[in-house]
Amino acid sequence: MTGIAAAQAAPRPAFRDVWLITVGHGLTHWYPATFYLLLPLIGSELGLTYSQIGLIMTCQYVAAAIANVPGGVLVDTVGRKGLLMALSLFWVGFPYLLIGFTHSYAMLLACIALVGFGNSIWHPTAIPTLGQRYPDRKGLVLSLHGMGGNVGDAVAPVVIGALLALFSWRQVVVMNVLPGLAVAVLILVLLGTLQFGTKHAERQSLAEYLRGLKSLFRNRALVLLSTGSSFRTMTQAALLTFLPVFLAREMGYSPALVGACLFGLQAAGFAAAPVAGHLSDRMGRKRVLMSSMLTSAAVLALMAFSGGSPLFIALVALLGFFLYATRPVIQAWLLEATPKNMGGSSIGVLFGAQAIGGALGPLLAGLVADRYGLLATFYFLAATIVIANLFVLWVPKTAPQR
Repeated sequence: MTGIAAAQAAPRPAFRDVWLITVGHGLTHWYPATFYLLLPLIGSELGLTYSQIGLIMTCQYVAAAIANVPGGVLVDTVGRKGLLMALSLFWVGFPYLLIGFTHSYAMLLACIALVGFGNSIWHPTAIPTLGQRYPDRKGLVLSLHGMGGNVGDAVAPVVIGALLALFSWRQVVVMNVLPGLAVAVLILVLLGTLQFGTKHAERQSLAEYLRGLKSLFRNRALVLLSTGSSFRTMTQAALLTFLPVFLAREMGYSPALVGACLFGLQAAGFAAAPVAGHLSDRMGRKRVLMSSMLTSAAVLALMAFSGGSPLFIALVALLGFFLYATRPVIQAWLLEATPKNMGGSSIGVLFGAQAIGGALGPLLAGLVADRYGLLATFYFLAATIVIANLFVLWVPKTAPQR
């Protein structure tokens, strides 16, 4: 009776935490979205080829790929989740400040690699934390968390595009670091004591953890979902790298107009997150994932076919809706298919695989663009999203882990 009474008396966690973590997630996307808009300007100033521009983003994703699995281990063994999230947000934003002071391509690559290390901590911390803290509203809170990322992706190009009309790109990156620092301090103050897995009954010994990790890598759903998501991220990373370059160089758009187009891409993704999450709860994860990826492939092929016509811009927004709809669905499916006590490591593996795809995508797309022209990259991206769908096709149906 005492246990039942204690459970009934336990207060429900304040939903304030969801909003604060969502804002933090938005800023972890804000900074990369800002950088995509700056890439054409940086490339022109430093005289970079398409392959060199692609290599910049490849360095970020390589660093994330290296750090994601150790990041997951850190999350599953360290109790202070609020501290880890604050550290991650700071680590994502601060290297962009350093970029504003460098004139060296090598230093630029080093700074962007630091961003990858910072990002590798956020998702393995935030996603399992929300799933455990709100188990009865997992779909809702993960969709809100995903929408925060979409808002950061959508609003950053508009704001930064407007600022670039008034300031140089170096001045902009210096000003841009302030929001991240402010929210990192806020997370540290309000959520710094937020802990999971610190009670004796919930702790794992190192041997137990290693056995769980070995079992995790034999989980077929984890392997197939992570591999498919890697190809999906390859598509997304290459698109975000070269779409602004195409709009600026081939269509002659100003930074403000490029920002508006990227806003359309991301705003559609913002609208798609709750729709996809709800439909996946009712219709099943696999059906929503496969239909979204196939539609994305068709839209990418149409973009390549339409060239620089007004139809191209309309297709950008349509692509955003279907391409970004898949992110929260993959995350929810993965948490259901893997043990609860390995949540951080599961998400670490997922984002590590995604980082590998993100590392290869911009570089391969840059090589295609150098050889066949920028439009050819959109055919390449259509092929990568089809490959992603093939892996999702073979993911087994799994009952949620309890």
